[in-house]
Amino acid sequence: MISFGPMVRVFVATQPIDFRKGVHGLVALIAEGLGGKPYSGDVYGFRSKRSDRLKLLVFDGSGMVLATKWLENGGFAWPPVREGTMPVTGAQLAMLIEGLAEWSRVVPKVTKRPTKVA
Repeated sequence: MISFGPMVRVFVATQPIDFRKGVHGLVALIAEGLGGKPYSGDVYGFRSKRSDRLKLLVFDGSGMVLATKWLENGGFAWPPVREGTMPVTGAQLAMLIEGLAEWSRVVPKVTKRPTKVA
């Protein structure tokens, strides 16, 4: 299982992409089509038209990492198709990658940061 820490920002593109795109094509899509910053360390997720394939792209500080997953049966539970990206938590992304249908119902518990040091 791939996991991401709580400080990693994750965005999933809600519209399917041409799955022939590689690193350079996805970087251009993030920068020009989605208004994102591909070299920021944020994780970007993309799906195929059939929803059975998923690509993740992230800059790790030394280069771009492109990961692909194909499901043998079924498809990924994806958010409704609309323009742009949808921010998700690392835990939600991990559930999406595992093929769990209820990942979007998981709501992170928001905790306040301490204002004083004892």
